[in-house]
Amino acid sequence: MDLTEAPADGPVAFGGTLDAATLLGAYRAGLFPFPAADPVLAGFNEARWAESPAPLVGGDDPYALAWWSPDPRPVLAVDRLRERPRWTCTVGRAFDRVLEECRRDRQPRWLTDELAAALRELHRDGQAVSGEVWEGEELVGGAYGIRVGPVLSLDSMFHHRPGSGTAALAGLAARFAAVGGRLLDVQWDSPHIRSLGAELLPRERYLAALGEPDTQPLG
Repeated sequence: MDLTEAPADGPVAFGGTLDAATLLGAYRAGLFPFPAADPVLAGFNEARWAESPAPLVGGDDPYALAWWSPDPRPVLAVDRLRERPRWTCTVGRAFDRVLEECRRDRQPRWLTDELAAALRELHRDGQAVSGEVWEGEELVGGAYGIRVGPVLSLDSMFHHRPGSGTAALAGLAARFAAVGGRLLDVQWDSPHIRSLGAELLPRERYLAALGEPDTQPLG
């Protein structure tokens, strides 16, 4: 998909599928999905965005799946975060558990069963990776993302202790840097992300980074 004229602050397309191959292709093109959790939210998407220039790319209810590519894109350089010694950080040790914690009690549940299944398949293929934070044997924080070139696009994180979500990002950043990674894509801008040192990268430069040589596998 050509994103040259795509909206900067709205969906760039609606519809399609969420199988693993499509999902990975979307991330490589600079897109990420935001599924509607139920028909009510799909109807809201249609009511809000029906007049937008975003194309419909198929599916029984295309407004049940939105694709985004914000411009500019908030990113963190991998050397901006530091691991916190009070916790143990691992990578790829508990992907399924991290995924479920990121889904737990989230309303609306945009991380649908279909999306979770695709992410698990990408994890088995080495493209999706999790970072875990442990307090003894207890999982107290985590994050996960999809690896494309020198960019790790982070979908979600959780924390059960203050700061443990940020520690998960720091753990992922350290290990991603060690295999040649450069940027953590945090997708959505926010004051919290800015406080961690995120910078806004124009879409053109973000897409250029995705096309750079791939890193070694993580985890």
